[in-house]
Amino acid sequence: GLPVVQSIRAVTDMPLDVHLMIDRPVRYVERFCRAGADIVTVHVEADSRENTLRCLELVHSLGKRAGVVLKPGTPAQEVLPFLTRCDMVLVMTVEPGFGGQSFMEDMMPKVRQVRAWIEERGLDCELEVDGGIGPDTAPIAAAAGANVLVAGSAVYRAADIPGRIRELRG
Repeated sequence: GLPVVQSIRAVTDMPLDVHLMIDRPVRYVERFCRAGADIVTVHVEADSRENTLRCLELVHSLGKRAGVVLKPGTPAQEVLPFLTRCDMVLVMTVEPGFGGQSFMEDMMPKVRQVRAWIEERGLDCELEVDGGIGPDTAPIAAAAGANVLVAGSAVYRAADIPGRIRELRG
């Protein structure tokens, strides 16, 4: 939430990538940007096409990076109306909601397709995956075209967190 973003921003200048898993995010994106988010991504399933485009516009108008998120059940083509306005596309490789879920390798065709569209259009757009990323799945996601990996449980449940991060980075 907003207090967490504000608190983290107060102690770091590292980029804050904020993934809004909320209904009608157009109501909140400006506040998250002002709280310190550097990158804000919203689910394409969470609002109308018009409001999702408005989210991207609002984030950009505040000098931040914007993107959209696709849940596992959402077809890759749902990103197309937004792709040229995105700095990042996030493909979920678990069902959103809680950590520790298993990586859904069957999302890799979607990752490959989104990567192909980014490349075909010559876009400066990151391709992120989130869910079940660990030492065994990170190479799979990277090979499919992801260049940003979100690893939660694999890092925070590791006995040696710095060692796990080095392992994930390869």
